[in-house]
Amino acid sequence: MTAIKYFRWPFIVTALGLVLAYWLGWQTTGTGAGALSFLVIGAILAVLEISLSFDNAIVNANKLRDMDPLWQRRFLTWGIIVAVFGMRIIFPLAVVSIAASIGPIEAIRLAIHHPHDYAHIMEGAHLSISAFGGTFLMMVALNYFMDSDKDVDWVRTIECRLRSWSAIKGVEVALVLMLVIGFTVNLPAAHSATFLFAAICGLLTYLAVELVGHVLDAREAVNCAAARGGLGAFLYLEVLDASFSFDGVIGAFALTQNLFLIAIGLGIGAMYVRAMTLMLVERQTLTQFRFLEHGAFYSVLVLAVIMFIQSMTDIPEVITGLLGACLIGLSLISSIRYNRTAK
Repeated sequence: MTAIKYFRWPFIVTALGLVLAYWLGWQTTGTGAGALSFLVIGAILAVLEISLSFDNAIVNANKLRDMDPLWQRRFLTWGIIVAVFGMRIIFPLAVVSIAASIGPIEAIRLAIHHPHDYAHIMEGAHLSISAFGGTFLMMVALNYFMDSDKDVDWVRTIECRLRSWSAIKGVEVALVLMLVIGFTVNLPAAHSATFLFAAICGLLTYLAVELVGHVLDAREAVNCAAARGGLGAFLYLEVLDASFSFDGVIGAFALTQNLFLIAIGLGIGAMYVRAMTLMLVERQTLTQFRFLEHGAFYSVLVLAVIMFIQSMTDIPEVITGLLGACLIGLSLISSIRYNRTAK
């Protein structure tokens, strides 16, 4: 399969999504200029999601390559449904429902008739989302680098030191808790308890997903010796995708308060992430480019730190996207250079 074929469905969804964005703009504003602005914003949101989530595709591919083929297909089909409809539509509605103590139907009405109020509630939940997502993603990154079985290093000085710490049980949890406490004591008193509670929830969620994954995969291994990464890995990837999506969903409200336009733009981007994940797995790109996944996990670590910092000050999403792209780009260049010298 050529690379372009992986993006056939994303191209189709892009065309349909942009048409739908134009139609939504026409219905909302009643003018051609308004409809065109909706189309442009939808395209920008799609690009934003792709730039923020390229590292997500690499991390997904890293996990998927060790999964059973059946569960690979399930994640790439069901997982995309959860990613598009769950995180881009249901998640914002759930946040507003909980924060405003209203039902989901009322949240939908609020999104339709009072988009500014809806966006204000979402922005108010940004502290909790940053703490939860930042903690979860930091655990993901540290768990990758603090692996005694990891035998390939990109930034040798840093990665050798982190790997040596893997002999200390629970060291990654201790490091994350130290960072969480550091941010908590430096936040205003009115926000510190909220940040700490959300961060602890993020840590417990990571540990719970890891525990469930080990239990479920152990059971599958008993039933089938060839079982590799079943339901447990599927759940891990779903929570991981959700954590990556937090930043994009919240950042989208800086461009528009229209929930449905956000869902269209981010949904288009999610389709490209799925296509990139599939291409990386089937073409075994990670094995061809030795340091590519290292760049992705460094990007995850940087994103986690940025989400923590966002609890104290705003950081434009374009900076997050550029930092991730630079790290992945540098790891790709290093991989190409290694391949040339290894020949």
